[in-house]
Amino acid sequence: MAREKFEDLDEAITAMERRVKGIRAEGPLRARKMFREYDPGVQVAGRVEISTGGFLRSGESAGIDVMGDGTLVAYEGGTRRAELDPGQDGPFEAVRRALG
Repeated sequence: MAREKFEDLDEAITAMERRVKGIRAEGPLRARKMFREYDPGVQVAGRVEISTGGFLRSGESAGIDVMGDGTLVAYEGGTRRAELDPGQDGPFEAVRRALG
């Protein structure tokens, strides 16, 4: 897990896009079998989150889960996540709206 600090939301969103592209470039995950089979579409390959809080401070959080099949799922909230509707603008703009 890596943490970075940014001066503004635009810089953070740009960095988020770079990191998400890097995760996707690693390729799809394979199906996993434990008690049942988990297809790549239900596995999280990576999670990139932006938080306005700091250590022991509350704040807003939103991010993107990169699923094992490459799809992107935008969410808001830290511990309790709620999926965001990407609408026509896509998942990065959904994160921007949630934190803006």
